[in-house]
Amino acid sequence: MADFCMPSLGAEMTDGKLVEWLVHPGDTVKRGDIIAVVETDKAALEVEVWQDGVVEELLVGEGLKVPVGTALARLGEVGAVVVPTPTAPTPAAPEPVAPEPVLDRQPAGVAAADGHPPHVRGPIARHRADELGLDLSRVPGTGPGGVITRHDVEAAAQVRARPRVSPYARRRAAERGIDLAALAGTGPGGAVLAVDVPMAAAAAAAVSPPTPPVPAPTPAEAMRAAIARAMARSKREIPHYYLGTQVDLTDTLAWLDARNGDRPPAERVLPAVLELKAVALALRGHPDLNGFWVDDAFVPATSIDIGVAIALRTGGLVAPAIHATDTLDLDALMSALRDLVRRCRSSRIRASEATGATLTVTNLGDLGVETVLGVIYPPQVALVGFGRAVPRPWVVDGAVVPRTVVDLTLAADHRQTDGHLGARFLGRVAELLRTPEDL
Repeated sequence: MADFCMPSLGAEMTDGKLVEWLVHPGDTVKRGDIIAVVETDKAALEVEVWQDGVVEELLVGEGLKVPVGTALARLGEVGAVVVPTPTAPTPAAPEPVAPEPVLDRQPAGVAAADGHPPHVRGPIARHRADELGLDLSRVPGTGPGGVITRHDVEAAAQVRARPRVSPYARRRAAERGIDLAALAGTGPGGAVLAVDVPMAAAAAAAVSPPTPPVPAPTPAEAMRAAIARAMARSKREIPHYYLGTQVDLTDTLAWLDARNGDRPPAERVLPAVLELKAVALALRGHPDLNGFWVDDAFVPATSIDIGVAIALRTGGLVAPAIHATDTLDLDALMSALRDLVRRCRSSRIRASEATGATLTVTNLGDLGVETVLGVIYPPQVALVGFGRAVPRPWVVDGAVVPRTVVDLTLAADHRQTDGHLGARFLGRVAELLRTPEDL
């Protein structure tokens, strides 16, 4: 038996909201199956299970927000028979009613020589009653044979100090958030009546006007706050260094135009796909940039899963991963990228995509930006940026000619690598981009 817990779906995530269960008790699940949808500050994510099993019990209801690590469901061994048992609603606790202060439910009996009734055992209860100024003839005993104990004395003192409140007044005070102990009763013996409650509420409002409620942040505001926390942590903890170079893409874009040929738009490969594939292949020879900084040490990744920065229509951005990017051909990579963008913008990305990137690539060329100096997304140790490919004067065979050039940048973590390794990596990316037939 094992627990399926709320996963950590981002560097700054502390809790998540369970939006939807996609399984029921008794269902058999396999590793990688999507079994729930969880909402974070940045997106709604489809969460996979990481082991085979049978769903025995769903522990958290839909719509609830719980901390990371909270058990969401219980899984049993495959083959186990589970009989779903509906959970009975928890009955509401009865409203506490204060006991009456007059405690004459047992006769006082005959007084002893010291003035105390005979049902008091030992000097402790008698001494405590004298301290509290209690008349023991009006205290019920709960000990054997009605013996009055010290506990009975102290309970009676608390009841005496508690104001008498009618049930209706108690209910009205609870609705208005009024402390009963602060009310002055106008009923017999100072009892608090229902009419005393609105009077107290009006007096409190006159002294301290109600504070207007703080509106809950919108999804876009929550996402922006989550991004700000992650980027502030990155700049605070990671010693960034930046490198940049320019790559002549004239021949590469001509090759891509010829490759796309007469293909319909849905089957054409975009230049961004060439950039992703070049970065992924370059990482094969530079594994020191492909991994995570965890607990003051570098943890190399076992695969090359490039994260793609994707802007959302509602504002903000996410950077989910395309798994095993280096193994996909250009058509498969184009299909994966198109699918990932579509699902990101409909808030249906998977948890493994949201947290699995080993290095992120950002491309702002379609917005006219020529140079991108990115911020590393922890716990990754590098980020590659591409700008807009623009015509520039370029020297070819001793002559200045117009060529289409793109700015390529690297932001890297100085705790893990240095400029020498970073420069070699950028050189390899540039070399691959100039030879698209090798991608």
